[in-house]
Amino acid sequence: MKDKLSIVKIGGNVIEDEKALDVFLTAFSKVEGLKILVHGGGKLATQLATKLGIASKLIDGRRITDKDTVDIITMVYGGLVNKKIVAQLQAKKINAIGLSGADGNSIQAHKRPIKDIDYGFVGDIDGVNSELLKNLLSINLTPIFCAITHDSNGQLLNTNADTIASEIAIAMASVFETTLYYCFEKKGVLRDINDDQSVVKHINTAAYETLLSEGIIADGMLPKLHNCFHALQNDVAKVCLGDVTMLDKNTELFTTLTL
Repeated sequence: MKDKLSIVKIGGNVIEDEKALDVFLTAFSKVEGLKILVHGGGKLATQLATKLGIASKLIDGRRITDKDTVDIITMVYGGLVNKKIVAQLQAKKINAIGLSGADGNSIQAHKRPIKDIDYGFVGDIDGVNSELLKNLLSINLTPIFCAITHDSNGQLLNTNADTIASEIAIAMASVFETTLYYCFEKKGVLRDINDDQSVVKHINTAAYETLLSEGIIADGMLPKLHNCFHALQNDVAKVCLGDVTMLDKNTELFTTLTL
């Protein structure tokens, strides 16, 4: 029987709110068994770039990552945010270790090819060093990943945190019974965006197609749900979406996805 492993990805809106972040980290610290946390940096990178006089470039909500922006993201994601999370988890008696994809060669990626848009130094993942992560978990360390990978040639790459969480979960699924949690400010996939109680509690492949056709799953939820089903199709045991209360075993109001 495989040991259980929880992969939890935290949304940017939680990171930006110190109180909400503390509530989340308290809940994460109470998750039983082995666990890994993945985070981005929300709007903090944009805020620092503005202070430094560096213009942030976005196309359809997606960041264009030039050389200056890679430096900013490394400072914010890999430095400020990651180390604050690690320190706060240490205070909650979780022996956390902060990582980027370059550390221990843990996540290898390549620069996204230019098609219609040149996104700059944005990475698409090639592989995850599951043996390293297994070894860290075996000595009771809890990996905390920021949304940075590398190309094995010395270049850091800005990489979508949802995708990192999904690919880590897939890589670990051969060793552990892996559950992937996407934790953000909503209680799950909502039938009515204006009603936080209108959670779709269970979505399988057929229900997913129906919700797409009805326009209930749209915009920013599209890539998130794509990552969810990609994980499920690659042996991840379960995927859940919801707010911080989802991590409490006594809570039922969140979305569970299955094939």
